[in-house]
Amino acid sequence: MNNKEYQKLVKKHTPKPKVGKNAAIAFFIGGLLGSFSELLQELYGLWFHMPRKEAGVLVILTLILIASILTALGIFDVAVAKVKSALIIPITGFAHSITSAALEYKTEGFVLGIGANIFKLAGTVILYGVVAVYFFGLLRILIMGG
Repeated sequence: MNNKEYQKLVKKHTPKPKVGKNAAIAFFIGGLLGSFSELLQELYGLWFHMPRKEAGVLVILTLILIASILTALGIFDVAVAKVKSALIIPITGFAHSITSAALEYKTEGFVLGIGANIFKLAGTVILYGVVAVYFFGLLRILIMGG
């Protein structure tokens, strides 16, 4: 069997992704997550007598905490496999990537293990996020004139 025949065989037996179903699941679960976040924001505002903006910070911290705990317990990856991309919104995905790296390298110590590797996965997001912001900021200045 040559390489071409092998690739044809692999393609034939590789399961096709159910794009419509996955999109519907992500849309529904993402909507639930957004609704949960909005509910938390309202509750934090009521409980702690704070404006929406400050309550929003507590919501972000809560989502980070929940994602980190679920990652540490091994539940986050299982949940993502079931609900697809709905849980990988920027803040929970970022928390998951940092917590995963910290757990993976904890045996190597705090400095050379966790400290040196905690941003290994998230570093790419940070790098390209900063580059994109810089690029689009320059583009806006050039188009709008400062």
